[in-house]
Amino acid sequence: FDIAGDVEHVGQGVTGFQKKPLSDPSETTYSQASTIAVGFNTAAFGLYAKSPIGLGLNPDLEPGKPTLVIGGSTSVGQYAIQLLRYLGFSTIITYASSHQFTHLKSLGATDLIDRKAVSLSDLPAAVKKITSIPVEVVYDAFGSAESQQAGYDSLADGGQMVIVLPDEIKNKTDGDGKKVLMVKGNAQIEPSREFVKVAFGEKLPRLIEEGIVVPNRVEDLPNGLEGIIDGLKRLKNNEVSGVKLVSHPQETK
Repeated sequence: FDIAGDVEHVGQGVTGFQKKPLSDPSETTYSQASTIAVGFNTAAFGLYAKSPIGLGLNPDLEPGKPTLVIGGSTSVGQYAIQLLRYLGFSTIITYASSHQFTHLKSLGATDLIDRKAVSLSDLPAAVKKITSIPVEVVYDAFGSAESQQAGYDSLADGGQMVIVLPDEIKNKTDGDGKKVLMVKGNAQIEPSREFVKVAFGEKLPRLIEEGIVVPNRVEDLPNGLEGIIDGLKRLKNNEVSGVKLVSHPQETK
């Protein structure tokens, strides 16, 4: 789970924290801020951090490079789209529901493939219809065996793919040079700590303040902690799409 709030006190020897919000609260609400930590970290680790944490991409990419984000409307997928745009990818293809297209385009997606119209098995062919340039970077934020296989099959030889769950790709070709990396958005384990100090502690506030990174859209649950039960039921029934459900414990009756 993610959280957001104010720093009221710091312990002896603690540095880098002050009693102030991360960014202007008139622009970023607590609910929006609560969507950032795990989603942003998982996307940033996978794309920016050096191996073995991530792919180690940098903003010095050649113009015209295409990329693919599977599950673009997920929390991680939305941050991945924004960070890929920041990296300089000019063609950002995402696989998501059609009713999310307008929002995902505002985040940086240039081309969208409707997951209800195109099956995962047909995704590689759909990608080739959009771009003839080999796709060297794929981010699978969905996390199923089928989405991993679709991402792998969409990837150019020698390309790199980030996955968010253990590798379940069954059909791989020996000698194709494709690299598959499972990312963990956990800032508390080594060697992630040093990376997160820079990405989350130093870079992120500026990215938010300049509008380069936009938090997920949110829906505030009523009744404090009690509202979580209904929220979990809705998630189980696939009744939530493109937003993060946020509980406010202080509103518990």
